[in-house]
Amino acid sequence: MNPRLVTIAGPLKGMIFPLVGAQASIGRDPANQLCLNDLSVSRQHCLIQREGAQFTLSDLESLNCTFVNSVPVKEQALTHGDCLKVGDYLFLFLLDDEGALSASCPVQLDQGQLVTQTTTLLRREDARLLHPEKTPLGLPPEVRLARDFNVLLRIGKAISSPGNLEALQRQLLDFMVEVIPAERGAILLAGKNREEFASVFGWSRRPSLKQPIQVSRTVAHQVLEEGVAVLSNEVSEDTAFNAAQSLVASRVHSLLAVPLVVFEKVIGVSYLDSSDPLVHFDEDHLHLMTAIAGIAAVALENARRMEWLEGENQRLQAEINLEHDMIGDSPRMRAVYQTIAKVAPTDSTVLIRGESGTGKELVARAVHRNSPRASKPFVAINCAALTETLLESELFGYEKGAFTGATTQKKGKLEVADGGTVFLDEMGELAPALQAKLLRVLQEHEFERVGGTRPIKANLRLIAATNRDLEAAIKQGGFRQDLYFRLNVVSLTMPPLRERREDIPPLANYFATKYGQKCKRTVKGISAEARVRLMSYGWPGNVRELENAIERAVVLGSTDLIQPEDLPDALLEMEPDSGTPTTKYEETLRETKKQLVLKALEQTGGNQSEAAKLLGMHPSNLHRLIQNLKLKR
Repeated sequence: MNPRLVTIAGPLKGMIFPLVGAQASIGRDPANQLCLNDLSVSRQHCLIQREGAQFTLSDLESLNCTFVNSVPVKEQALTHGDCLKVGDYLFLFLLDDEGALSASCPVQLDQGQLVTQTTTLLRREDARLLHPEKTPLGLPPEVRLARDFNVLLRIGKAISSPGNLEALQRQLLDFMVEVIPAERGAILLAGKNREEFASVFGWSRRPSLKQPIQVSRTVAHQVLEEGVAVLSNEVSEDTAFNAAQSLVASRVHSLLAVPLVVFEKVIGVSYLDSSDPLVHFDEDHLHLMTAIAGIAAVALENARRMEWLEGENQRLQAEINLEHDMIGDSPRMRAVYQTIAKVAPTDSTVLIRGESGTGKELVARAVHRNSPRASKPFVAINCAALTETLLESELFGYEKGAFTGATTQKKGKLEVADGGTVFLDEMGELAPALQAKLLRVLQEHEFERVGGTRPIKANLRLIAATNRDLEAAIKQGGFRQDLYFRLNVVSLTMPPLRERREDIPPLANYFATKYGQKCKRTVKGISAEARVRLMSYGWPGNVRELENAIERAVVLGSTDLIQPEDLPDALLEMEPDSGTPTTKYEETLRETKKQLVLKALEQTGGNQSEAAKLLGMHPSNLHRLIQNLKLKR
């Protein structure tokens, strides 16, 4: 874990601030651990506290508020990748260094044993080019070192030039095979899970054969875990390789594998092999390759980290530049934002699925706002709100005299949205006749007004939304299959609120601030007890229901924090989970409701309709209350 703040906007852009210790205060006062000398920052602005692996950000009643992922917060648990705004400064909160990079050439890891009677193991501390005093007798030491250092100097000069990871790996392997007679090579970089390699790059003298390079998983992991270099000859002739059928098929005769070490940590493996029986790798090759790996390892790690940072920067810029009105930073919502960013620049039809109240129209508006059609109209139509006749007139318009009351010509929504986007909400409720007409719009890009004969060209993008199961509707004959295929070019599903509960606190805080300002009263946030109730409720109405609940709490509440008693009865009537703290007020209220309902049912002989009359409430409300209080029996 490497917790830190990376400045991505503001006067200190590019600076990295490690988070060490139990807490780090941020503000304009020089006494803060992170001093931001700017008038947009309060003297004591916010505080980051650490408890184990958990980091929590607390706003210290700052003048301009503290924002996490564009949402003002009082207290917020931080996760990897969160975006923090303090005054005019924008920080990226990072915990881990990781990044999975794709392979450039096919590499297969074989399970067979590779150590033979001709195998030589070399530990890093014995590598003579890393430790010249260990050069053996034979050639004079100065002659051997002059020859080998000439190669190393050329490699050092080459890898010092900035470049991407793939180019660096290719260049490194080119240098290796220039001084070592290998036919194939590979560089494997370990990931966070050291059982698998996050990056593999393969190289061959004969790439036209398109055969994957076979690398023994046993040797690769031995080099990775033990930090030893391996030299082996006569691989295909040894019985120890019978289990490695792929290596036998490749006729591998000699191989070299050395560790890539950065700050005493093995980050990967450099591998060479040859199928030529006349080629034998010797200890000089082993020592030279170990030295090359020792020089190149830092450059490889830096290139990998740079690519990861560039990827993180692009992802963050895409999220920052993506204009939308949605709130939430859960993995499910991040996936939604990424899909919007990919589909918005195109003209593809989008089908948005999800339960009522999940924010499907917000997604449609975000797609339009981030598309080339953003300057053109966005027209939203609820297909379930109008009758078939009225909806047809709304969509396609009508000519004068088309029907009784049509005293003038009227343009339809499709015509008004020319060049822009049409959003059809509750698409599953569209009548069959209108489905056929809409299909023609999608296929031919034209339509006719009601009562008209002249085709009108339609330059528009269609986005549809539904909370129905369209596949089931097709089987039942309620929805056209051909229209479904036209609509379902790109499908995006909005997750229900119960599946992204981590977004409930920021949503609730946002609505509390919004309606606090609207009602002109100070609301600082949500109390801990009320937050527990919000998090444990099922939210069948999703974000829309949450917004209504917070608005009610702001209107009826009397303190600067929203309390459990300010929330709707449905949240308080729910049976609390084991271990969930409840107040005496909640327990008393729940028990009183139980007794009133049981007494009414007893007086009416179990007749719920009569009991509802006796209690002065609607039967459906009594039925809901009985379910929430678990009094069915």
